[in-house]
Amino acid sequence: MCRHTYFRRWNGSLWSWAWVPMLLLSGALTACTNSPSSSTASQQADGRRTVPFEDVTQTAGLADFHHQTGAFGEKWFPETMGSGGGFIDYNGDGHLDVLLVGGGVWAESDTPLDRALWLYRNNGDGTFTLATEEAGLGAVDAYGFGVVAADYDNDGDQDFLFTTLNRNLLFRNEGDGTFTEVGRAAGLNAPPRWSSSAVFFDANRDGFLDLYVGNYVLWSKDTDLFCSVDGTTKGYCTPEQYEGADARFYLNNGDGTFTDRTEAAGFLPTPGKTLGVSMLDYNEDGWIDLAVANDQERDLLYENNGDGTFTERGVASGIAYSEDGVARAGMGIDAGVVDTTGETSVFVGNFSREMIGVYRHLRNGLFTDRATVSQVGRSSLLSLTFGLFLVDAELDGDLDLFAANGHVQADIEEVSSVIRYRQPAQLFLNDGTGRFEEMPARSGPFALPLAARGAAYGDYDRDGDVDLLITENDGKAFLWRNDVRPTAAVERPHYLRVHLTGTESNRDGIGARVELEADGEVQERLVRSGSSYLAASELAVTFGLGATAQVDRLTVHWPSGQTDRIRDVAANQAVYVVEGEGVRSDPPLAAATASP
Repeated sequence: MCRHTYFRRWNGSLWSWAWVPMLLLSGALTACTNSPSSSTASQQADGRRTVPFEDVTQTAGLADFHHQTGAFGEKWFPETMGSGGGFIDYNGDGHLDVLLVGGGVWAESDTPLDRALWLYRNNGDGTFTLATEEAGLGAVDAYGFGVVAADYDNDGDQDFLFTTLNRNLLFRNEGDGTFTEVGRAAGLNAPPRWSSSAVFFDANRDGFLDLYVGNYVLWSKDTDLFCSVDGTTKGYCTPEQYEGADARFYLNNGDGTFTDRTEAAGFLPTPGKTLGVSMLDYNEDGWIDLAVANDQERDLLYENNGDGTFTERGVASGIAYSEDGVARAGMGIDAGVVDTTGETSVFVGNFSREMIGVYRHLRNGLFTDRATVSQVGRSSLLSLTFGLFLVDAELDGDLDLFAANGHVQADIEEVSSVIRYRQPAQLFLNDGTGRFEEMPARSGPFALPLAARGAAYGDYDRDGDVDLLITENDGKAFLWRNDVRPTAAVERPHYLRVHLTGTESNRDGIGARVELEADGEVQERLVRSGSSYLAASELAVTFGLGATAQVDRLTVHWPSGQTDRIRDVAANQAVYVVEGEGVRSDPPLAAATASP
């Protein structure tokens, strides 16, 4: 059995300089791993599992993207926080397109903004073509941060929200490959705020997607403070110096407009300083709850009361603070079932020396801290994690954990010998019991140091495994193609991809719980938007099946209360489940160019 040393939380935050003395005393850390488990991933000579990813950014046509911070010497707070992006099928052709946030510039500088949004159309052959102008997004002018995509008006195409430093922008898809900005007309009229991550979800199960928008701090150029480490040189301030900004909740009226119901729904008061939000149904009552990651404020858990209101239970549930009872620098967040208990676990990306938070529900409204026993905590101790999500990278039937890392202080290496500004991403491979082994990164894209921020997943090449999209601060975007290889036990791991179309429920099926039974094993996924950090992942659900070539039963529990059950589904294909009508299927995927 492997013993773990518990590291007490250092007195720092996402931006605090109080950690400098401790960094100077930092020493090397030793690794601790499980013995290798049976898996569809390849194994190295030392027995450690690995999943092969290839950086295809250049060949895919995404290499010209560059995020702009607008920095020109003033060290303004927002400059270190972007950018985001994700996957969206904007033209409805079944191929995932890529939407990236270009950042922003300041009027006080002479630097022009290349593009606020970069939309790349998937050509269906593994490459992308820049389509920003033809989609009607070329004139967008904003200092942007993140995106979240969903069909909020139930007309059959994907719309998206663009979170910015001021007024958020809602882009309605016109169904012809173009977008129209309708934020004000749709009722998104709250005072301008620095917004971060957002989520579309059906809070009241009326079949229309509502909207929760996380806001960070009350900052403006006029209220910018002078912060310094040496007393002379201006540096980036900490969030402690600023008041947190309230989140906003908008109820969908069913006619393409929203009503601000933030206070009436129970989302006030709030500490603010939100950077991540994730959907979950931890008490399995069919009503979607929200988990919220805040920077240097307690994390939040909003339980849906089923009557249009929510009760905040972060402290009572045990996810608000670290094991020491201290608020951490929460950023990316995700939730899912990662072990055989069937209970939901919440994962939160935090600052260096705070480790990733791991909390598993105990069936009575309480969560237990499993950062150490999961073996994620120690391996993430020196990482500063922004983007974070659960995904079955190996296609072996359990959810693995991906973390996109990068520091916020470019000069961190001047005061630390072990913490870097640019940090490699991490993939933690699940052994099926909720214990994770960090995949070694000796070569390939996982050896590449990044100043990473947003991260999303999606099967852009439609070969059945899930690919990764990562964005940098003041840098590039990266597309990493997953290419799960054969092993001695499995020629190629099998899979099933599930697409939902709601009729009584929202058209995207967001909030539906999908269960798969195969060879005596049960898997569960929640269809959701949001999660990670400033990012939009695909809405389709990917189930890894390992060596199992047949699904015994697929069950969809829709938000409306409808349940659809489909038996005896062949693996290695995508199925399309229409609410109340059952499944229709295209031919199984034979190659990357086949149609799911």
